[in-house]
Amino acid sequence: MIERFASNAGGVENVAWQVAHGLARAGEDVTVVARELPSRMEAGPQVPSMLRRVAVPRFWQPLRVLAFSHVVGRRVRAATPRFDVVHSFSRTRHQDLYRAGGGSHADFLERTHPGAGGRLRSLSPRHRTLLALERRVFADPDQRIQCASQLVARRLTEEQGVDPDRILLLPNGVDLDRYASSSARDAGRMLRLREAPGPDPVWLFPASGWHRKGLDRVLAALVRLREHRRGHRPRLWIAGRDDPASWRRRADRLGLEDRVRFLGPRSDLEVLYHAVDGMVLPTRYDPFANVTLEAAAAGLPIVTTRANGAAEWLDGGCRVLADDEDPRSLAAALEALADPAKRSALGARARLAVAGLDWQSHVEALRDAYRRIVADRRPLAGRREAADPRRAQGRGR
Repeated sequence: MIERFASNAGGVENVAWQVAHGLARAGEDVTVVARELPSRMEAGPQVPSMLRRVAVPRFWQPLRVLAFSHVVGRRVRAATPRFDVVHSFSRTRHQDLYRAGGGSHADFLERTHPGAGGRLRSLSPRHRTLLALERRVFADPDQRIQCASQLVARRLTEEQGVDPDRILLLPNGVDLDRYASSSARDAGRMLRLREAPGPDPVWLFPASGWHRKGLDRVLAALVRLREHRRGHRPRLWIAGRDDPASWRRRADRLGLEDRVRFLGPRSDLEVLYHAVDGMVLPTRYDPFANVTLEAAAAGLPIVTTRANGAAEWLDGGCRVLADDEDPRSLAAALEALADPAKRSALGARARLAVAGLDWQSHVEALRDAYRRIVADRRPLAGRREAADPRRAQGRGR
């Protein structure tokens, strides 16, 4: 179950797309229930066996989220035969496995709007709806919860009281062939020669939600960076779909107008990774920033914060900073990577760390989890049917 099932998308949409198609390739009978679906042609030759669209209001997020949860819950409960496993990638109330891709919404509010700001926001209809849905899922002992990082798992067990035995810790995968391909590498080199041919190092900030991802921190760090001994000045390329107007004005006020470039949304990140010298993402809260694995697969050095759950899986293959508001630590990290040899060594460690984080391995781990869910359910179902034989009627696979 996913609100929007789409190709060429990022975040949760990309994860759901990879998982559904990976399961179909593995021979599983997959049904996708969503409010927004691609055409059969867009879905490709490995399209899951069934795509089911549900109609819900779209004009107000709280209503949309609640309606989607209600409608898909009713749809899967009424399915005949019953589904073996229901896996949700969106905030929904009823499923066997809930993917907490956004982490805990309470944690999100605390980290991105600390203090009174977060408490006030939690009173809005949007945040109240998301918090209430999550609380009911986290309190339901019959649901397992998929977490991509210990960052999320720890918060759920410590702050939400989730039993650790309910947690499935599984990192997202990455398309190693796409991000490490020779064609992407060649196209990236050509792009660099065309757009930034000089010796200045170029850092990439690939994200949307620029305040949460820490763009203000990067700009402040650039101001503090001393010129390198050979006169090189680091530059910043920003790729994402946020409105750049206010951020461009901020960069201009800081005297960075000739060092910062806004690229807008890009569908060719694999090329950008090979056109730059490193990736910087000083995020305030990111349960798992997929771009971290993508950049690592391309062999880029990465500077991020411990608030990025994906960094846990790089095993020393990136520079991880404390999650604070002081741009001096970020400036020092970028300064320490002024040497191309140091950047190359860190990028090589990152590429080695993600070598086993492919989507096929991710899907196989999920299949194991599904089998455990089904196996754990059978003894309980048998006891119920022994007490009431009528329950055996109408059972699915």
